[in-house]
Amino acid sequence: MTMNVTIYHNPSCGTSRNTLALIRNAGIEPTIIEYLKTPPSRQELKDLIQKAGLTVREAIREKGTPYAELGLDNPSLTDEELLDAMETHPILINRPFVVTEKGVRLSRPSELVLDILPAPQQGAFAKEDGELVIDAKGKRVV
Repeated sequence: MTMNVTIYHNPSCGTSRNTLALIRNAGIEPTIIEYLKTPPSRQELKDLIQKAGLTVREAIREKGTPYAELGLDNPSLTDEELLDAMETHPILINRPFVVTEKGVRLSRPSELVLDILPAPQQGAFAKEDGELVIDAKGKRVV
């Protein structure tokens, strides 16, 4: 089985780093797209959002972005207008999106990636904040 996994990653984001570490904890070395340097095309972005089962508005990041200054909280804005803003300012794209053959997720929180990984966790894993997510047997801690 091929294990093609792609993460739209921001190395300065803790959730994105935790998600990448969970992918690697499954023994998978993903394709890493630093989307601030190499943003997805508008169509790729639309596909990611749609395949993740989100609305365009749900895929926008507010914190640490020009969201408020751009007036993106205006409920009358269309999806196309929101996509225009995301295309112009990739920092508005929430992160990290992960793509596998099992689906697409916006991995917030990072554990959501576990639902679509094609391989099991191979050992214990704790997030950067110390929260244990995977036990020593590779099982999810609930």
